[in-house]
Amino acid sequence: MENKKLYYSIGEVAEMLHVAPSVLRFWETEFDCIHPVKNKRGTRSYTEHDISLLRRIHYLTRECGYTLEGAKEQLRTRSVEDPKEEAVRRLQEVRSFLVELKELI
Repeated sequence: MENKKLYYSIGEVAEMLHVAPSVLRFWETEFDCIHPVKNKRGTRSYTEHDISLLRRIHYLTRECGYTLEGAKEQLRTRSVEDPKEEAVRRLQEVRSFLVELKELI
């Protein structure tokens, strides 16, 4: 049984998406829908919802080649996640799991 956290650090999310933390901070300024919780020191904590949005942005900009404006438009017009995006995300998770498993053997 997988143990899910309520909040993830910027480093954890950056590692999940294979991007630098600065990319996440940039996307936060560009996309109004991303609102990580910040403590008094400004440390960001991302929820599952934030991570889901970041995955979509990553898919649209890096995989599909959309510009930032194009990705914003796609997020506005398509509130339901594209089945292809979901399939790609799940396949990437399976691949990551298999790579980790291979390293353990």
